[in-house]
Amino acid sequence: MSKLARVALLGSKFMGRTHSNAYLKAGKFFDLPVEPVMELICARNAAELEAFAGRWGWRRWTTEWREAVTDDQVDLVDVGTPNHVHKEQAIAALEAGKHVACEKPLAGTLDDARAMLTAAKKARKSKTFVWYNYRRCPAVALAHQLVKEGRLGRIYHVRAAYLQDWGGPDTPLLWRFQEKYAGTGPHGDLNAHSIDMARFITGQEITEIIGAHGQTFIKERDIIADAGGEIAGRGAKRSGKKKGRSTVEDAMIFIAKMSGGAVASFDTSRLSTGDKNRNRIEIHGEKGALRFNFERMNELEWYDATLEPRLQGWSVINVTRGGDGHPYAGAWWPASHVIGYEHGFINMASDIFRVLGGQKAVVPLPDFADAYETQRVLAAALMSAKNRSPVPMSEVK
Repeated sequence: MSKLARVALLGSKFMGRTHSNAYLKAGKFFDLPVEPVMELICARNAAELEAFAGRWGWRRWTTEWREAVTDDQVDLVDVGTPNHVHKEQAIAALEAGKHVACEKPLAGTLDDARAMLTAAKKARKSKTFVWYNYRRCPAVALAHQLVKEGRLGRIYHVRAAYLQDWGGPDTPLLWRFQEKYAGTGPHGDLNAHSIDMARFITGQEITEIIGAHGQTFIKERDIIADAGGEIAGRGAKRSGKKKGRSTVEDAMIFIAKMSGGAVASFDTSRLSTGDKNRNRIEIHGEKGALRFNFERMNELEWYDATLEPRLQGWSVINVTRGGDGHPYAGAWWPASHVIGYEHGFINMASDIFRVLGGQKAVVPLPDFADAYETQRVLAAALMSAKNRSPVPMSEVK
């Protein structure tokens, strides 16, 4: 690798760690046309940042994000901050001539996402990427390839559910429960992944939201000292006295039509008791069907309806065999030596650097234009829930 791609990462919490690990490992496991360089880490807490930089291998650190996105020694800016600042930070980076990778969803609101897309179109020399990391699970990438090969034939049904149970009454008022920071609750955080996977695997777009419902079960939560706390409020200081209003939904369900004629359902919640990270999608077609559950991420369930009836039945593909053509698996371990959550990010980082080096990604990478289509669906479902009516996607610009 002779060329360098110097990265500035904004954010040092949950996504800061996952992205740092991805940059640290991508060039060690994949043969890339450019070398990832962890140039600059940026976050608000100076007391923690120096230690974070040293631990993860960042060359420099700063608490000023505007300095980071305009730094002459930076080629790629990675936006790993809360949703409400994606727009300002990404646009500033694009205007500075940088490539930009942004966490999902693209933004907290459709207006912000539209502004980011407009800026990306103007910055013609800058490439954009959005961290829909589940596309980089070998099983999901294989599902995409199978559908593209026509092995499911005409698709009838898409059923997606992303369910967690960490948002109970004892969880404090983190930024994820505040509309001004997050935009939405699990709808934007989790349904966004499900929508992206449905679009990615099927190759179809959602054309209409038939109906939707969102509900907030826990309307007040303890106010904490640091609204930037992580999922379970680790280290957050509860006041025990003051309460604040939760302004996002705790659960969201919607039904949709897709461009190829399929009907789709999407279900998400942070109060699905017993489901720790149940990210599941099923796709049923005339020739076959497939199922994926992230809690068993090294497996893809497959049903071949073209076999004679006495041989038909669900089978489980262990998607860990690079020599047999399983996407990304060849960079990792021998067959059945499984990979985990962090590997989706490493796989995606490898594809980002392939593209920056003039090569093709293993499977398509979402850019701002692609992620904007998912953002439109998120917005349309919210409109449908609010108005209790169908929403054609043609009405959501």
